[in-house]
Amino acid sequence: MARRKQDQQRTLATASFDVMRKPTRRQRFLQMMDKVMPWQELISLVEPFYPKGDGPGRPVTPLIWMLKLYFLQIWYKLSDPQTEELMHDSHAVQEFLGLDLGKDAPPDETTILRFRHLIEKHQLGPKLLDVMNRHLARHGVDIRGGTIVDATVIHAPTSTKNEAKSRDPEMGSTKKGEQWSFGAKVHVGVDSETKVIHSVSVTPANVHDSQALPQLLHGGETRVYGDKAYVGQKEVIRERAPRARDYTERRGSRGCPLSEREKEKNRWKSRIRSRVEHVFGVMKHIFGWRKVRFRGIYKNLQHAFAVAASVNIYLHRHVLLRRMGAIASG
Repeated sequence: MARRKQDQQRTLATASFDVMRKPTRRQRFLQMMDKVMPWQELISLVEPFYPKGDGPGRPVTPLIWMLKLYFLQIWYKLSDPQTEELMHDSHAVQEFLGLDLGKDAPPDETTILRFRHLIEKHQLGPKLLDVMNRHLARHGVDIRGGTIVDATVIHAPTSTKNEAKSRDPEMGSTKKGEQWSFGAKVHVGVDSETKVIHSVSVTPANVHDSQALPQLLHGGETRVYGDKAYVGQKEVIRERAPRARDYTERRGSRGCPLSEREKEKNRWKSRIRSRVEHVFGVMKHIFGWRKVRFRGIYKNLQHAFAVAASVNIYLHRHVLLRRMGAIASG
């Protein structure tokens, strides 16, 4: 009887065939992320900057829709037109938004673009990451004493067949082994125990990893782990995190090779440092951020903070589900 009453409140566009519909992978993923994301805190963050819709004109799209679409684009690597099209095509996305095409007017690609510009204009990227990390900390996943620092290259288009007839001047080239890459470099500071990203920096790819080190430490570290690119940064670490010990890998030279003890220490440090690869794995292979989304460093930096926030939630989704479920049942 309750089910029949619920269906009467929904239009035929959303109510039909629900009984026979098989849950898809996308539907299961979105249902899970919908449960673990701190939507109310995100609304409180963005609401002061969001249009109020006072006076005549087009009605304002609900803020919760725009936030969900913003993260949907990150999770599925969607352009603005692709996002608009998916809203019309996917029942899972409509369910995720709480959108009923029989009575609701979904936002178009221009509205989606303007919302992203609002995030960029008010520099809300770092605050999105902060909201996510506070949400994790409330459920026992917090930032502790160790930080792993590392960087990865996000490729940019090398073609000059565009309106400007040039490559992005804010990107750079770097060489790893025999492979040259053009694009941006995303630097992260990651907790060595929980794998929570707490700091993000974006530079041209030709900037050395160590140059971003001061931006990657929160100051309360007792240990800093890094690969050989961060050798010789003791003074930087001491200045930014006075209590931290330098656990970066040691590098030998032609006249002074590493001893067996030093090699063993490097292997131990490498086992801890490898945890940052889980972060980059989600960033690049789950969310597909292998190429920059925008021209210029600033826009990609704001995007990087939102991607980092999503990575943190994704990596700890099962912990959040358990602990949030325990709170609800208690």
